Amino acid sequence: MKKLKVLTFSTLFPSSVKPSHGIFVETRLRELLKSGQVESRVIAPVPWFPSTNPRWGEYAKFAATPAREQRNGLDVRHPRYLLAPKVGMTTAPLTLALGARAAVQQLIDEGFDFDLIDAHYYYPDGVAAALLAKWFDKPLTITARGTDLNLIPQYPLPKRMIEWAARRAAGSIGVCSALMDVLRGWGHDGAKLHTLRNGVDLERFRPLAQAAMRAELVIGGEPLLLSVGHLIERKGHHIAIEALAELVKRRPGARLVVIGEGEERVALTALAARLGVSDQVRLTGSLPNTELLKWYSAADVLLLCSSREGWANVLLESMACGTPVVATDIWGTPEVVASPEAGRLVAERSGTAFAAGIEALLAAGVDRAATRRYAEGFSWQATTDGQLALFSTITQVSAHA
Repeated sequence: MKKLKVLTFSTLFPSSVKPSHGIFVETRLRELLKSGQVESRVIAPVPWFPSTNPRWGEYAKFAATPAREQRNGLDVRHPRYLLAPKVGMTTAPLTLALGARAAVQQLIDEGFDFDLIDAHYYYPDGVAAALLAKWFDKPLTITARGTDLNLIPQYPLPKRMIEWAARRAAGSIGVCSALMDVLRGWGHDGAKLHTLRNGVDLERFRPLAQAAMRAELVIGGEPLLLSVGHLIERKGHHIAIEALAELVKRRPGARLVVIGEGEERVALTALAARLGVSDQVRLTGSLPNTELLKWYSAADVLLLCSSREGWANVLLESMACGTPVVATDIWGTPEVVASPEAGRLVAERSGTAFAAGIEALLAAGVDRAATRRYAEGFSWQATTDGQLALFSTITQVSAHA
């Protein structure tokens, strides 16, 4: 049987320099390739930057990213594109497409004349992919993952570009149905809208002995709370700290670990001091994805206090390790936390409400084995099957067009 040739296109893809960046895109692709029915090449552009000097921080990592590399058996190319200050948000789709054009042509010249472009993240990646699909006369799918449809469309020009790309795409995929509801609400053809949720790697994320992990990580807490994600306002780590401050009034042994790095670190440290819980809060900085299972296994509860989420991978990762969650009742999260074994949803994004949610979860009793069993219902197989069916239909239609 002839394999389907897929060009995976996204700036959200790991590299040797940033191995955890967009790991969910790589994971979905790796699971798809296990089917044996698809072969893929990856184009993952990075912004151009002139210096690898570490003093430039994240920008230096762009410059240090290799032009081409092999990752887990995948051929990944990182062409450069211009991301101009201030106007970058509106010009990025065009500069991204122009920067990637030669790399796409090179793939074809080398013999990989792909059947379809599979793009991830609607803006700017999906819009750029729509331009490339037009230039190379290829069908296109675009996967929406969260802020690309629940935040960026508040800007009029990006919204118009997203709408154009959605019309150009043969299929749009949402990691939760709430994201496809956005496009449906704009009047897009429902037959082209598909929900294929993220799965969880049940081998990587598995329960480890809680006491042993606490000893190894030198961490305690009754209860031990965990908050994972970039240190930005939208992720709500400040809410988690406020919830801890409420909780310690009744449970003085409560502790919170915040895993991630970002612009809010100083503010979060100051907030913990102001609320008198500095000794009960530990900020670890950014950790490799492969290390997270130890922290999930050590914790009693994962908190996700976000204001916006598509399909938050941390929820299933935590549950797969046996740790239930307390999360804001927004966007795709109710589709993930859909059973008492999974955890609790909180309607109000406040420390008081989250503290109450934690208390309710603990009062009901935590069955870590049941939480793991719930997560086992979220393997990648259904997502792989959905992609294969969609890609096959699209390419067949394209071949007869």
